[in-house]
Amino acid sequence: MTAPRLRAEPSIAHLDADAFFASVEQAQRPSLRGRPVLVGGTGPRGVVAAASYEARTMGVRSAMSMASARRACPQATVVVPRFDAYSAFSARIMAALRERTDAVEPLSIDEAFADLGTVRPGPDGWPGVARDLRERAVDLAGVPVSVGMGRSKLVAKLASAAAKPAGVVVVAPDDEDAFLLPMPVRSLWGVGPVSAERLEKIGVRTVEDLRGQPLDTLTMVLGEAAGSNLFRVARGWDDRPVAETRERKSAGAEHTFERDLHGRAEVAAQLPAVAEQAFARLERHGGAARTVTVKVRFAGFSTVTRAVSLPSPTADRAALHEAAARALDLVELTEPVRLLGVAFSGLSEHAQLMLDLAGPAGAAGAAGSAGAAGAAGSPADADDAEALRPVARRRRGRLRVEDAAPGLDVRHPTHGRGWVVNTRDDGRVAVRFETAATGPGRQIWLDPVTEEVELVGALGPDGAELPDAAAADDPDGEDT
Repeated sequence: MTAPRLRAEPSIAHLDADAFFASVEQAQRPSLRGRPVLVGGTGPRGVVAAASYEARTMGVRSAMSMASARRACPQATVVVPRFDAYSAFSARIMAALRERTDAVEPLSIDEAFADLGTVRPGPDGWPGVARDLRERAVDLAGVPVSVGMGRSKLVAKLASAAAKPAGVVVVAPDDEDAFLLPMPVRSLWGVGPVSAERLEKIGVRTVEDLRGQPLDTLTMVLGEAAGSNLFRVARGWDDRPVAETRERKSAGAEHTFERDLHGRAEVAAQLPAVAEQAFARLERHGGAARTVTVKVRFAGFSTVTRAVSLPSPTADRAALHEAAARALDLVELTEPVRLLGVAFSGLSEHAQLMLDLAGPAGAAGAAGSAGAAGAAGSPADADDAEALRPVARRRRGRLRVEDAAPGLDVRHPTHGRGWVVNTRDDGRVAVRFETAATGPGRQIWLDPVTEEVELVGALGPDGAELPDAAAADDPDGEDT
């Protein structure tokens, strides 16, 4: 087998957020910082989607049953996933990469490759580039990330795993053997439990052991495709390019009127034409949308956007027009309007997906996904963002007792914003009133029947409420 021509510099980066879902929770909830946090299903058959490093020291890992995780770490705080928040933080992390290069290949909501071949390293060389990249991602998103760099995707991803938590590892071409050979063969992409067991039977436990095996032996033990792949991987032969993605994120239209519109009736009368123009663009791209955003610019040039998220992506004209009308209803039209826009978004995979955390099927999907990204990695360090399925968002508005899951964002007219910590059989709900800006807050027990506790959308990294959570209509809530 002929060796491929590899690049001479370690200019491929792999950025991976550390315990991403749990880190976002800790960033937004000051009382959780430094404490064990579990994100996942809270029911009797719930599954752990992510565990903070404080919980991992107690033996908790993603894809465990929540019951087992709670037994291993009874002091942990358990919260349900909030994917609107995670998507917003993910966008900031990806922005740090795209500031340096257009060649960015996201693998999941919390990790991506980047080709930095056009970057000129400064006096600190490629390690300086990696440190700058990590620091910029932390500045933008406020959550810890790790960065690995090498001359191939294989090495870059293994390097980011070695850098965890919150570090950088750059593997120069001359250092690849020293880095790769001692690694357990199970760390390589393509080596699952069955392959590892077969390799163990022929005495292969490390990459060095693997490299010592002839190609014929590997293909006989693992099959033609898998054996040939591992023969290459054991030698660091990985010439896969970073597959730059330009996935369309939205389709929309805007119209600036020759004269300002006055009153809701005038504005509403113009909405169908703008929505239809946006829909035509969506149709041309053959897509479906989940979120409909209306943009209103007033005569004084101030701009307001409001959004409605549907239970699932749709290409139905009537449903999208109706959602646009509901989004416009959320805008206070007290000033003359000079511009009206409609945008359809939620077109990408991450905007449409949520974790299936309900039971064994979700656990199996999560456990099987960590190695599916196309490069070597450690399943124990991955938030299982691949084990996702479309579901609707929770209902906004007055908090119902049956919706009071731990981790949900709420607002009280007196105490302000907070999050649900716990519930009692008598219907009372414990809410901790705090945000990233306030510092740790106090916990208060409230009765949603008598208290005006409102279920609200998550905050983004900048502390603003996320627009796509402005009016999520889900009559049944989520089953977690």
